[in-house]
Amino acid sequence: MPTIGEMIMRIAIGGLLGALIGLERHLRAKEAGIRTHFLVGLGSALFMVISQFGFGDAERYDAARVAAQVVSGMGFLGAGLIIFHKNSVRGLTTAAGIWVVSAIGLAAGAGMFWVAAAAAMMAVVCLEALHFVMRGYDRRQMCICFSATSEAAVQSVLQRFGRDIDSYSIERDGATLRGKITLRVNTRDYAGLFLTTTRDLEGITLDKIEPVEE
Repeated sequence: MPTIGEMIMRIAIGGLLGALIGLERHLRAKEAGIRTHFLVGLGSALFMVISQFGFGDAERYDAARVAAQVVSGMGFLGAGLIIFHKNSVRGLTTAAGIWVVSAIGLAAGAGMFWVAAAAAMMAVVCLEALHFVMRGYDRRQMCICFSATSEAAVQSVLQRFGRDIDSYSIERDGATLRGKITLRVNTRDYAGLFLTTTRDLEGITLDKIEPVEE
């Protein structure tokens, strides 16, 4: 059986490796940050230490049962991080990160330090590197409000954006038509996209443009 100091070291390593992943989530302003990930890693490592060395006086015990219950418990915690709003799902990556941190904590609690450290580094690389790789393919919603002098001009705008349009509405304000379209595009230069797409159209004026909170 390891000493008290070695057990504490295992628990601390589990928490610190969890905090490493939590730092990336914190910098992305996600729901679960450093403290949540630290506590998950710390708790998982503690459960593993308890399951391995807390029942030494028992004749028969299954150390894997505690680890299995930790994994089950992470399902409830992860479900609380997943948000469904306006036909979009948020929090899946953070929930998956919490699940991975629990496994890292279990590995640290079992004394598999190099395995735990390698898993933590792979998780950070996945979260950080793939964020930049996928950013160019990340389609975001934006809302464009514009004015038009004729119905033909409005139809031209709708045809230009085509399949990127999620929804639109047109209202008449005296002699002016007020259009509002919601697009899903993979750029953050919303105004530039609209102006570039409609620059050769006459009778179109951009009123307001803003991202849609999902």
